[in-house]
Amino acid sequence: MISYLTPEIIFPDVHQADTDGLLAFGGDLSVDRLVLAYKSGIFPWFEKDQPILWWSPDPRFVLFPANLKISKSMKQVLKNSDFQVTINKDFKSVINECAKTKRDGQQGTWITNSMIDAYINLHEQGLAKSIEVWQDNILVAGFYGVDLNNGVFCGESMFTKISNASKVGFITFIQNTDYKLIDCQVYTNHLASLGAEDISRKDFLNFLD
Repeated sequence: MISYLTPEIIFPDVHQADTDGLLAFGGDLSVDRLVLAYKSGIFPWFEKDQPILWWSPDPRFVLFPANLKISKSMKQVLKNSDFQVTINKDFKSVINECAKTKRDGQQGTWITNSMIDAYINLHEQGLAKSIEVWQDNILVAGFYGVDLNNGVFCGESMFTKISNASKVGFITFIQNTDYKLIDCQVYTNHLASLGAEDISRKDFLNFLD
C-alpha cells in the first residue's frame, strides 16, 4: 500500500515500495524532507499536476567510478574538444536547462517550478551541485545532483545542446571525483554505455550508511 505523507517529516520503510519503486505520495519539498529522503535511498519524481511522488526502486542503477567505461572515440573527443568543465558556476541555469529538455515518452517536464526552487535551496545549503560544460563561454551541457557528504553523489538530471558535450562533462567529473558511488536511480542506455549497472536496493542502502 502506497503511503500518504503528512506534514511530519518521516518516510515509511523503503521495503514497502511497490514493484516499480513507488513508496509514498504527498508531503513537501523542504530541505529537511529532501535530506531525509536521500539519506534513506528515496527521491521525488513526479510531473506537473501530480502530487509529489517518492520512489525507492529495486534494483538501483549506479556507477562505480572505477568501472567508468570510455570508448576509443570518446577518448579522442576528450583529447581534442574545446569544452570547459566547471562545478557550481551556474546551478540555476543548469537546472532550468534540464527542465526545458524534452525527453522521449514524457508528456511534460518532471522538473516543475517547485522542484527547481527546492533544489536551488539545497544548492544554497551546500547539499546540491551542478556541473557545467561550456564552449566559447556558452553553456552547452550540464547536470546536477545531491551531495550529502557521505561519499555518494545522487545524479538528478542532465541536458546537452551539442553532441558528446554532456558525456565530456560527466566523464571529467567522474575522473576527478572521490565519490565511492554515483546514484543514477533508474536505467538509461546513455549511462549504461558509460559503465553504470544495477545493484540491489539493500546494497545501495549499505553504501548510504
